Amino acid sequence: MTLNMKTALIAGSVVLVAAASTLAYAAGGGGTGDYKMEHKHWHFKGAFGTYDTAAAQRGYQVYREVCASCHQLKHLSFRHLGDKGAPFYDKNYPNPNDNPYVKNFAADWSIEDIDGETGDILERPGVPADKFPAIYPNEAAARAGNGGGLPPDLSVIVAARNGGADYIYNLLVAYNAKKPADIELTPGLYYNPVMDGGKISMAPPLSDELVEYADGTPATVEQMAADVTEFLAWSSDPKLEQRKATGLMAMLYLSILAILLWFSYKRVWKDVEH
Repeated sequence: MTLNMKTALIAGSVVLVAAASTLAYAAGGGGTGDYKMEHKHWHFKGAFGTYDTAAAQRGYQVYREVCASCHQLKHLSFRHLGDKGAPFYDKNYPNPNDNPYVKNFAADWSIEDIDGETGDILERPGVPADKFPAIYPNEAAARAGNGGGLPPDLSVIVAARNGGADYIYNLLVAYNAKKPADIELTPGLYYNPVMDGGKISMAPPLSDELVEYADGTPATVEQMAADVTEFLAWSSDPKLEQRKATGLMAMLYLSILAILLWFSYKRVWKDVEH
C-alpha cells in the first residue's frame, strides 16, 4: 500500500469518527441510556418557515418565570421583543420603544444604574432600550448559586448546540428517562441522557402547570419545553423571517432576469447562423 493510500484511509477514518461523534452528540448526548431524540416539526424550519408567534409569546413567559432565575439573554435588549418578526411585534407600534407590551416587559425587570447627581448605584425599572440584565454579579456568584456549574447564556443557545431546537427541547423533557446502572451521580448532578455523558448540574426546570398561560393553553412539560424552545430559536436568529423574505425576492428577481436575458439572447442572435 502506498503512502498516499494510507494517508487517504487515515483521513477518511478520522472524518467518519468525527461525523459519528457529532451525530451521537446531536442525537442523544453521547448515547447514554435508551432515550430516543424526538424530532418535532418546527414552524421556522425550511425555506418558507416562520416563527409561531403564539408559541414564542408563551415561551417568553416560560423564560421570564422559570429560566430567568439563572440564565441571561445578554445579546438582546427589551426593544428586540417588539421588532418586526419578533414575538410581540405590533404593526400599530412600528417603533418598539412605543410598544406597550415591550414597555411593560422591560419595567418588570430591575436595572442597576448610576444616579447622575450623586453617583450612587441605584436600581430602576427597565426601559425598552435596556439590555436584559445579568442574573449574577460575576461568574463566581453564578457558580456558587448553581452547584459549581456556570449557567449558559440563552440568547444564542439554539444556534450554538448540535441539533438546535430538537436538542434544547429534548434536554428539557428527558429528565424522567431511566438512568443506566453504570452511571453514578454525585451530589448536585442529575441524569439527563441528552447531555454528553448523561450528567447535568441543572435540576429539572419544568413541571406540569408550573406556569399559567394567559391564552389557556395547558402548561404541560412538553408544551412549555416546545414554547420556550420556539422563543429561544427566535432569540438566536431574530432576523430569520426578513432574511428568508429577502432571499425569496432575490430568487424571484434573478429568475425573471434570467428569462429576460434568454429572450434577449434569442432575439439578438436569431438571424446569425451558428
